[in-house]
Amino acid sequence: MKEKIRQLAGKRNAIILAHNYQPPEIQDIADLCGDSLELSIKASETEADVIVFCGVHFMAETAVILCPDKKVLLPAEDAGCPMADMVEPDSLERRKKQLGNIPVVTYVNSSAAVKAVSDICCTSANVLKVVENIDADEILMVPDKNLAQYAASGTEKKIHLWEGYCPFHNTLTPEDVNMARKKHPKALFIAHPECPPEVLELADSIQSTSGMIRFAGSSDETQFILGTETGLLYPISKAYPEKKFYPACEKMYCTDMKKITLENIASCLETLSGEVTVPEDIRKKALGSVQKMIDL
Repeated sequence: MKEKIRQLAGKRNAIILAHNYQPPEIQDIADLCGDSLELSIKASETEADVIVFCGVHFMAETAVILCPDKKVLLPAEDAGCPMADMVEPDSLERRKKQLGNIPVVTYVNSSAAVKAVSDICCTSANVLKVVENIDADEILMVPDKNLAQYAASGTEKKIHLWEGYCPFHNTLTPEDVNMARKKHPKALFIAHPECPPEVLELADSIQSTSGMIRFAGSSDETQFILGTETGLLYPISKAYPEKKFYPACEKMYCTDMKKITLENIASCLETLSGEVTVPEDIRKKALGSVQKMIDL
């Protein structure tokens, strides 16, 4: 199956992208692995005609926003993101008006339509920099309340929260972390900013998924507890096989991120099915929000 996929990718002049949370066999077949935004940026710089995005729907939309000249395919069309679904453009615009049209900072884990009515996007890695560079004392952040509270802890600006969250990161509790630390007393605890504030307070370091991989590589420590989706255990262990990595909690398992199979990838390359599109008027507005962040 892997050989078939490589042949089909060559025939279609396609590049296969896989998010850090994808199953091991999907990451192994991919041309590039990483977090969603860095994958889309790298894809925009390639000569590929087709992008097969092994992730969830908003990630494929971001690829469309940045790569309008390429065909973007999502192998499992029902792979979504519950957090991204917690904010819609109409409700966001109403909330913005209620707050006096203050700037809206939108997490890239959101739909193209929501990005289109935002002022600037952010990632979990650059959120503090984005917030500090906005010329306003008050900001509305969507959709992740935990990321917003993390940003608020690093600025004097007033951050208004949206009541969204990642159903998997948000389930991690201090009790889970303490239990993992008892099992692995020599391990550092690295937490993702999508975790609740009381969990972040316990962290030795707060990092995005790609940040966790870089942090583990630069650290002299050899054991780490990862406060993020369990899929990251595979690429980080592969990158540093001499080090040990443990999940903070096994329940942090995103079912949407595990929907894509090798058969799905082969099928979409054969038939060019699963194409993700964004209306041009929305794409251009969303590109403005994403490009501001990239420029920054």
